[in-house]
Amino acid sequence: MAAAEIDKAHAAGQLPIITGGTGFYIRALTEGFSPVPEIPLSVREEGNELQKKLGNPVFHAKLAKRDPAMAARLHPNDTQRLIRAWEVLEFTGTSLAQWQEAPATGAPAGYDFKFELILPERAELRARCDRRFDTMITSGALDEARNFHKQIESGAVPADAAVAHALGFRPLQQYLRSEISLDEAVALAKTETKQYAKRQATWFRNQVMKKLYC
Repeated sequence: MAAAEIDKAHAAGQLPIITGGTGFYIRALTEGFSPVPEIPLSVREEGNELQKKLGNPVFHAKLAKRDPAMAARLHPNDTQRLIRAWEVLEFTGTSLAQWQEAPATGAPAGYDFKFELILPERAELRARCDRRFDTMITSGALDEARNFHKQIESGAVPADAAVAHALGFRPLQQYLRSEISLDEAVALAKTETKQYAKRQATWFRNQVMKKLYC
């Protein structure tokens, strides 16, 4: 999708600019992917069904027996990545860890990427994170969290769905369960956001600095 937009910008005589924080997406675009074969939908569905049948702890233990290297990298509650590791091993007979160590496929032909890293001062970054979550609350984030919490409670959405790990949802969910006050939930959510921003900054320093054209 990004490549299509880049090509469209080039065709219009424009300079495309790709921005983060989603560093892994930027790395995938600029370096390509590990050469993992396309996994058939039937294999993926088998993995989903097995995970639902066994539950995460047993599913993780089952994966660990077959692929200890990959299982060691994954938290037992990381459903999406556990199923991905299982399906790759099941279909290819090779650990996802080994596929990930293989040379990446490279960027699309003809692309020339220039990198520039812009990092605010830490105090300003933390203040921006706080303001961002305050804006989310005033813009209806609590109502959105309440609706999503109801879907989880009703069983319409799995409690471990990927979106349930969105920054700030878990503390707001604690508030909705009357476990903590709203002020405590907001403070926890802001802390989550700042911790994530710190990890992003560290990732970019380690992964991107070596490529910078400044």
